[in-house]
Amino acid sequence: MNVFQELKKFLYQLLNSVDGLHSILITDRDGVPVISVSDEKAPELAMRASFLSTFGMATDQGSKLDLGKNKTIISIYSSYQVVQMNKLPLVVSFIANNICDTGHILSLESKIDPILQNLKNVVAEA
Repeated sequence: MNVFQELKKFLYQLLNSVDGLHSILITDRDGVPVISVSDEKAPELAMRASFLSTFGMATDQGSKLDLGKNKTIISIYSSYQVVQMNKLPLVVSFIANNICDTGHILSLESKIDPILQNLKNVVAEA
């Protein structure tokens, strides 16, 4: 099993550990997927680069508030929520239903951080 397959397996385990979590996407700042896992309930439009790339613009605007570097943006819609974490040059996006425990999603950060370093190196070289 190669590293990519192991990473996907790990992400699926995380996905299945949170009730209501439909997708985990790791993208570059422009929303281009590096790796992602989803179930059949994941909303297709929310997984497009055009939507995911808005995080970069939103975090730039948020930094103008002089409150420091933005770490996470949580957007809650009528049926879904999107939690995006700033791990530049990567962005980690979690898409879940609107009643999913947001705190549980946020707790995944400590589990996903160790695997991001190798991906950051790959994205930085590209």
